[in-house]
Amino acid sequence: MKKIVFTSFILLLSIGSTLAQKSKFRVLILASRADDHMKMMAAAKPFFTKLAADSGFTIDYTDDTSKVNTANLRRYKVFVMLQLAPFDMAYPQQDALQKFCEDGNGWVGIHAAGLTGKEFLGPNTRYWQWFEGFMGGVTYSPHPKFQQATVLVEDRNHPATRRLPASFTIADEWYEFNKSPRDKVRVLATVDESTYKQNKPMGDHPIIWTNEQFRRMIYIGIGHSPDDFENKDYVTLIHDAIVWAASK
Repeated sequence: MKKIVFTSFILLLSIGSTLAQKSKFRVLILASRADDHMKMMAAAKPFFTKLAADSGFTIDYTDDTSKVNTANLRRYKVFVMLQLAPFDMAYPQQDALQKFCEDGNGWVGIHAAGLTGKEFLGPNTRYWQWFEGFMGGVTYSPHPKFQQATVLVEDRNHPATRRLPASFTIADEWYEFNKSPRDKVRVLATVDESTYKQNKPMGDHPIIWTNEQFRRMIYIGIGHSPDDFENKDYVTLIHDAIVWAASK
């Protein structure tokens, strides 16, 4: 863990040094409490704290979903949904986040933030249909085993992916969905299914996208492992996604 944090700090210093000017804004990062995400969460807090300090914005990092309310969200330009599944929020929290996004504020969803679908619901619980549409009308399908694959950056004009190479390799669970969201979203990057073993091949497999019906929304399907913070391209992606989400 110390090696991961130290290495990611070096990457952040490199990224921070390239910034011509720093933008000041406030970000709420809501982290997951799920057991299978604890290693990632342990690395994430120091990573985001350093990222914010080096880049000139402010974060509040929490795993307390009660912070998601209309009054509190007014303090922030960006909401980062870090491994937190949409069904992990109570109805009033879902409604507050929906209003936040519809009002034109920034949302960055990472990995498990994309767990859409009624399969996760308990008895007599409401399905957040709005969020499925927010994600491009897709529902989650069980992912394959954790493995390395190649990400193809197909849109290098978007500010969140402009500084990425044409492709990069990284290991993840490679979330699959019932279909490609391409007809309803702007796809920024796909995962090359020829570079890993899928559970159920999608063919066209977007892994990073933005729904342009909302002013500042970006979903990043990558982010299961704390090792991601050692990957320079991933660090660049997270930084640039947050800065873009905060922009006017």
